[in-house]
Amino acid sequence: MLTILGFAMIATFLVLIMTKKMSPIAALVLIPALFCVAVGQGARLGDYVIEGVGNLAPTAAMLMFAIVYFGVMIDVGLFDPIVRGILRFCQADPMRIVVGTAVLAAVVSLDGDGSTTFMITVSAMYPLYKRLKMSLVVMTGVAATANGVMNTLPWGGPTARAATALKLDASEIFVPMIPALAMGLLAVFVLAYALGIRERKRLGTLTLGEAPAREPEQETVPAGIGGTSGTGGTGRKDRLRKGAAASPGGTGTGAPAPAGGTEDQHGDDEEFQGLDPNRPTLRPGLYWFNAGLTAALLTAMILELMPIPVLFLLGAALALTVNFPHMPDQRARIAAHADNVLNVSGMVFAAAVFTGVLTGTGMVEHMADWVVGAVPEAMGPHMAIVTGLLSLPLTYFMSNDGFYFGVLPVLAEAGAAHGVSPLEIARASLAGQALHMSSPLVPAVYVLVGMAKVEFGDHTRFTVKWAVLTSLVVLAAGILFGIM
Repeated sequence: MLTILGFAMIATFLVLIMTKKMSPIAALVLIPALFCVAVGQGARLGDYVIEGVGNLAPTAAMLMFAIVYFGVMIDVGLFDPIVRGILRFCQADPMRIVVGTAVLAAVVSLDGDGSTTFMITVSAMYPLYKRLKMSLVVMTGVAATANGVMNTLPWGGPTARAATALKLDASEIFVPMIPALAMGLLAVFVLAYALGIRERKRLGTLTLGEAPAREPEQETVPAGIGGTSGTGGTGRKDRLRKGAAASPGGTGTGAPAPAGGTEDQHGDDEEFQGLDPNRPTLRPGLYWFNAGLTAALLTAMILELMPIPVLFLLGAALALTVNFPHMPDQRARIAAHADNVLNVSGMVFAAAVFTGVLTGTGMVEHMADWVVGAVPEAMGPHMAIVTGLLSLPLTYFMSNDGFYFGVLPVLAEAGAAHGVSPLEIARASLAGQALHMSSPLVPAVYVLVGMAKVEFGDHTRFTVKWAVLTSLVVLAAGILFGIM
């Protein structure tokens, strides 16, 4: 019964948010509360919620101070050189912009933290998508899928969890997986290219100096659907004159230069304030201090010198104090990022209700046991492949901790009985990470959709199919290369 109710709870949640019948925060709170009562454990709802909040409180704290820290770093211009390079590559070509999104997300993912990856990627690319009226779910989908593949780095989490759960060396798991993961990353770039071509066909190759000459469209409409604007316009392709983006020679940053004085253009140009080379928050004299501080912070995070929430708390305090020594300026910077902090932390604490009920009632344990028990005995010699396939739905519907510490040992034991090495099982378990990064149980995805101003349901509906395809490419490459 708990198995059925667990799957029903997850399905109900996904249906409600994807059809926009409820907001994610409301669904994360009310749906598990209802199912907790349905299983006869309503009296313990408070205990489950408090336990879930306690488990996710460090994550919420990390996200809060990480948003402040990286928000300040963006304000003071630390990432302007990266943005300039990406903008020079992208120009005003939708295909280049989507590919640039994938490249930027993959490169920044080397720090091993999804939240920082999404903050930097969205901050750099969002103005381009808005100015050219490109589909924002393309940006969130490509960024999440690229980060999911890169999340398999040993310091990213899943590989370390698999190594710990099966008492293996992380390098023995990861290094042989590099060819398969490279194929997965290549698949993301190919996907970005294909989606970019669809966006180019839909919008044309534009100039940043002027907006597309057509009615405004819904930013979250998936690319290439019907070739029409999201407002039900004529559907014609308004191909403007082809030209380069506002060159770095115009502003010194690659930021778009205003092309005229109309009110519409002025309103659009306001979207580029994050790239304004003359913004008052820039601190060019402190560039190397901020770069050194960020490098030290990321190094300490990788080496686990302190808990990550503590590192970001200290980093945010130091960054604010050095860059903005006057109290009014500090308050202004905190206020500037307060919306993102509140939205993300609120979503994380709402997710704590969902995970608390799912775990506390025993639903997740029964679901995992049912899935493992459903594997036919004849599939025993192929448990690595089975593990790879199961990693897609299980890491989507469960936390990485739940999957790697609860389910993976059972799968490894079943595989060992048929002569399948635990190393093969561990490697196969990484295949589903491209999909995992869009799971409603991953706090970082709320940073992504929140900063991009995309509905979580729209992101899910658009991204899941591409993330599944990418995960299957990783799994197929692993089988082809004899890794698993």
